[in-house]
Amino acid sequence: MEFPFDISPMYEGERIRKQDMYVELGGPTQPGFELVISASPDEIEDMNFTLIGPDISEMEEGKAYPYAMIYRIAGKQVEKDLEPVVERRNHDFQNYIEGYMHLNQRYDIWIRISKSAVKKGLNSFEQIAKATMMLFKNELPFIEKIDATYITDREEVEKRLQETMKIYEERDLRTLSLHDEDVEEFYSCTLCQSFAPTNVCVIAPDRVSLCGAITWFDGRASAKVDPEGPNAPIPKGELVDEIGGEYTGVNEFAKERSGGEYDRIKLHSFFEFPHTSCGCFEVIGFYMPEVDGIGWVHRGYDEPAPNGLTFSTMAGQTGGGKQVVGFLGIGIGYFKSPKFIQADGGWKRTVWMPKSLKERVLEFIPDEMKDKIATEEDAGTIDELKEFLKKVNHPVVTGVVRDIDGAKITDGWVEEKEEEAPIEAPAETGKVQETPAMQQIQPGQIPVFTPQPVMNPVSGGGIKLVIKNAKINIEKIVVSKKDS
Repeated sequence: MEFPFDISPMYEGERIRKQDMYVELGGPTQPGFELVISASPDEIEDMNFTLIGPDISEMEEGKAYPYAMIYRIAGKQVEKDLEPVVERRNHDFQNYIEGYMHLNQRYDIWIRISKSAVKKGLNSFEQIAKATMMLFKNELPFIEKIDATYITDREEVEKRLQETMKIYEERDLRTLSLHDEDVEEFYSCTLCQSFAPTNVCVIAPDRVSLCGAITWFDGRASAKVDPEGPNAPIPKGELVDEIGGEYTGVNEFAKERSGGEYDRIKLHSFFEFPHTSCGCFEVIGFYMPEVDGIGWVHRGYDEPAPNGLTFSTMAGQTGGGKQVVGFLGIGIGYFKSPKFIQADGGWKRTVWMPKSLKERVLEFIPDEMKDKIATEEDAGTIDELKEFLKKVNHPVVTGVVRDIDGAKITDGWVEEKEEEAPIEAPAETGKVQETPAMQQIQPGQIPVFTPQPVMNPVSGGGIKLVIKNAKINIEKIVVSKKDS
């Protein structure tokens, strides 16, 4: 089949802005998903394509439509563990297509087709599907047969999505009995590096990939059949910090794969050397110094969190492969881990989540914390959140208590004093001395003051920075006459 577009890795990372978009598929306003399932060879007519719903040529320019992509694969080496791995490669291969932008994964897919691609002759999803299936077979030779069903009919997408969510959930539950200390190596995922060049995604039994699509079992299966692929093994090396989840092997890998940008990563820490955040993460965590607590918001929640920021705003500043103190991208499956941000209090440090997200992970929240974590129904602002936390006697008020090696540490709220000592700048510079929080803010970032927490490896307590009546000493003033 001849294609009216180029197919090359050079198009990875291509962004299609709204003004250049012909149609949008899935994304923030429409349901969508992608799914790969294994089948026996006699069930599949190789390279066959089926479309349910309107084709590209029948769509209205500038509109958004539902979108589902279902692939069935078969081959002697194909096994069930490979399904999510192949599924995640859809993000990889579809971004090889000129004029076609694929973002995110699973039920969060967000696709745009450019106006220029349509002008060149892209008028059918069959062209997209055939090109994608060709890439699957060329790049993953263990796939001997493949077919594809694309769906743009809203009712059918929603119906199939309900069934597909059960498949995702079954996949995620496999790793609950396996933990970081039970294995000798972790796995990487570099699929997002086209959009986030310095991102180092580390997949461990107790920490699913940021996109939520790849578990430790999936990474192992992928590395077995595709040794040169995106899921390379990472030798753990020496254990540096048991609670934070720091290993020498992970640090060495991070330094190599980030181009030297980062040389330390703690898998279970929110504040100290946190995991990098790509952009495909399902959930973003954000620190609120006013309450010394952490909130979490998922991609499907459009309203501002108590800090006044939306998911998209925080994600825009945190993604790209950065290691940002005060913000952290994760996969939803990480909430199910017993090591969930354990270096900083875990669920006892969590103070707010949208109701839909909380309900989704409710069974993994400790019973004593279920009623202490606010939702949008309880608090929409910082002040409302403060009142709620006081009312329920949340651990961040009374103290974030953790029992590590028999030592119980408590850090509770501290009332502000009316007057604080002024901060004087060093006379030789004439400038207010920068705090670590100031140094974190880069040009173009959200101008939110995020204090650097106290890095106590046991308590994980934070501080609140208050500057009142600050004095600035100016060493010299030069007055010059203006030319007439």
